[in-house]
Amino acid sequence: MPTLKQRLAAGEFVRICGMGRIPHHNLIHIIGLSGGFHGLWFDLEHTSFSTQELEIVTMAAREHGLDTFCRVAPTDYATVTRCLESGSSGVMAAQIFSAAQAEEFVRWAKFAPRGWRGLNTGGWDAKFTMEPVVQFTRRANEETFVAIQIETVASVEQCEAIAAIDGVDALFVGPSDLSQGLGVTGQFFHEKCLAAIDKVSAACRNAGKPWSAVTFNAEHAEMLISKGCRMLSPTNDVRMAVAGVNTVKKDFAALFSKEV
Repeated sequence: MPTLKQRLAAGEFVRICGMGRIPHHNLIHIIGLSGGFHGLWFDLEHTSFSTQELEIVTMAAREHGLDTFCRVAPTDYATVTRCLESGSSGVMAAQIFSAAQAEEFVRWAKFAPRGWRGLNTGGWDAKFTMEPVVQFTRRANEETFVAIQIETVASVEQCEAIAAIDGVDALFVGPSDLSQGLGVTGQFFHEKCLAAIDKVSAACRNAGKPWSAVTFNAEHAEMLISKGCRMLSPTNDVRMAVAGVNTVKKDFAALFSKEV
């Protein structure tokens, strides 16, 4: 199956779905069978998965040709390598404030000579010791997807330097925290937010790299696309569950209006 990194490199437009509070393999099967998405991203910033849970959800995703990456706080290099060894194709750093911090995160995700990722061949990514070490480390350095979230004022200010880092494959705009940092919480079309997005878009264009974002509605998505966004996350597991409940209540409005 094409990875998200390969799709972006080929110039494709990519649709992804977030998973965090309801990371069940059956929900992933439903998403996969429904079609339309190219991949999933697992939120290990606001929630936590055990190694076994991560192995199961990445396996379920692969069954449907869905590539995956994990969002993590940039505080622990071991978390990065556990995500990759469990079967996820990439990692994304949340709450980045500087190019130096982004560079450190890249080094956590890459083997020598680019980085200092701990070498262990006992996971999915090295075919459980069945891939020669030299081949594995070279392939992992080439194929591992690394994204950096741009959701702080400091990261916007340094987005050109971050986008230029060797090993950063994409920038990922987090509109909620970005609006909060800019002092206009939730005002996603505020001129401050739009100016920040323009700066990120220009930085990626100059570096020859794609950028991605979370989006909340069709109007917001169209705005992001018009500014060059190449990978969008229009929903997540919780939003899908809420939308499903609301659809049932709407479809059976008369039933739900009856007094109990």
